[in-house]
Amino acid sequence: MYKVFLVEDEIVVREGLRDIIPWQQYGFSYVGDAPDGEAALPRIRQLRPNVLITDIRMPFMDGLALSRIVHAEFPKMKILIASGYDDFEYARAAIEVGVEQYLLKPITKATMLDVLNQLRAKLDAEQEQADYYQKFLREAQEYEQFSRRRFFENLVSGRLAVQEIYESAAKLGLDITASQYNILQFAIQQEDNSDQYFEPTAELQAELGQLLVCCPEYLLFRWNLTTFAVLIKGEPDTIAALTARCAESICRRCENAEAGVEWHVASGVPVGRLSALPGCFAAVSRLLSYRYLYPKQHVLTPDIARPLTAREDEERLNQLDAAALDSSRILNFLKAAQPEEVEPFVSEYCGSLGENALDSLLFCQYLMLHVRFTATAFVETLPDAREEFLAAISGENVIRQAGSGEQAKAYISHLLSKAIALRDRSAADRYHALMDQTKQYIEQHYTHEDLSLNGVAKAVNLSASYFSALFSQEMGKTFTEYVTEKRMEKARELLRTSALRSSEVAFAVGFKDSHYFSYLFKKTQGCTPRDYRASAGGKP
Repeated sequence: MYKVFLVEDEIVVREGLRDIIPWQQYGFSYVGDAPDGEAALPRIRQLRPNVLITDIRMPFMDGLALSRIVHAEFPKMKILIASGYDDFEYARAAIEVGVEQYLLKPITKATMLDVLNQLRAKLDAEQEQADYYQKFLREAQEYEQFSRRRFFENLVSGRLAVQEIYESAAKLGLDITASQYNILQFAIQQEDNSDQYFEPTAELQAELGQLLVCCPEYLLFRWNLTTFAVLIKGEPDTIAALTARCAESICRRCENAEAGVEWHVASGVPVGRLSALPGCFAAVSRLLSYRYLYPKQHVLTPDIARPLTAREDEERLNQLDAAALDSSRILNFLKAAQPEEVEPFVSEYCGSLGENALDSLLFCQYLMLHVRFTATAFVETLPDAREEFLAAISGENVIRQAGSGEQAKAYISHLLSKAIALRDRSAADRYHALMDQTKQYIEQHYTHEDLSLNGVAKAVNLSASYFSALFSQEMGKTFTEYVTEKRMEKARELLRTSALRSSEVAFAVGFKDSHYFSYLFKKTQGCTPRDYRASAGGKP
């Protein structure tokens, strides 16, 4: 319903229009009226009607003065002036202030209904264009996020030459020019390391995304479902302050997060070249992996990874007992870690027990057994994985024959890597089932013009941002690209096998704007719908 507000100083006329017109029948809601412009203005600002009908000659503030103010504040509001004066100057002035129509009194019911029909058609068309514009913005943003993620993945993995970095950044509209760079990573997930959707976590991730996107020095990108990274740009005299400010902003918001949210932040050492970013990123990733060793240490700094002094090492070794081998560290790592984090984790985990701890072969064997039992207990929580895990890690007297700390660490790395591989396979099975559910839902609804990422995410009980990241990760394309492919496939079929006009085909595959359908068809298929039908020998 479009809202209508009436300003008329003659009470008989005002009440007559209010009561004689079947507003709702014609798609309008009569939300209020006033006897003059001065009384009307505050109510118009409060109610924000779509249509304002006003007399031109009134006390206190006339209709032209009111129209000027309203048009300046609400340029999309439709203004109708009703006047008993057939005067060119009044009409000219009304046009100048943006009045939609100038109606002469007395206004008949038939005239008003005709005007309302015209207004509703115009408002509908404008709303439709606004909806498509918002849809276009959402689709563009989704594709941009997907492309940005791929670009940054390639950048920090060292898969791009310097020239390719600048060329790819230019295509994405990213300004990456700076004298100094740094990487900051932050991980946000549930305290129990579950990969299930958790609303407070999603809200915090979204809030941090909005915060960082406002700063041109920070380029945010998602690394995986729980970890984000920020490429920080600056000059030699500003990069340290920019890094500290970014970390402080993230920490401040995370500290106010709801219970159940686990978060960690780590930043690197600035570098002066884009080609040095992979090393910087690897160092930060290694630092962030300490969150499994020190889960209560939210800000992970290089100090946490410093070598132990001889005295500290001796004290730790003297204090070492079975209780020091906290299995929760291993379990937390197995629940959420990435495969590439295994080696640094094992190194730091063993180091945290004391540099000389692995000099004792008896302790090495004890440690290997401890990790094996812990990893086996974790794998038993996965469906149909225990036997495969035991078969993969079995080896004749491997533990008993361990002759050095390095052999112990290699065996532990093997245990953890296999357990993580089985975990990821189990997760992939769950994600595969979720994608099957998603594809089935899309198959049933892709011909509906209101199909959206938000709607599908709600249908599978995920947040829109989490679903978008998961969909692109699992499908290798954005949600919009996938839906467009389905619609274009069906459009090609209809163009080949039916006599439907292009506008009818557009509607049949989920587009209410035939021009947008034709544009998208040509963009994705390389020709217009008409040309495709002609080349495919379809029905004319």
